[in-house]
Amino acid sequence: MAPAFEPGVKAYRVSTSNATNTITAAADTGAKISILLNDSTMVENGTAATWQDGENTLVITVTSGAVSTAYTVTVTKTTV
Repeated sequence: MAPAFEPGVKAYRVSTSNATNTITAAADTGAKISILLNDSTMVENGTAATWQDGENTLVITVTSGAVSTAYTVTVTKTTV
């Protein structure tokens, strides 16, 4: 993932293939994580996503108490 995760950075890019499709987001204990794929599909943390060819957009929202922070990850699926 580029850049490496930093809480203050809100946008990331990564490339993948069909072989890598599990989405796992880590957060502090007690935080709630929601993952939205391509503005339409909710994905449970730690489960597989179905990537479209080309760019896919993940919006990962981490909620801890009354504070929510959204991170955007652009995942580019490449064919091998």
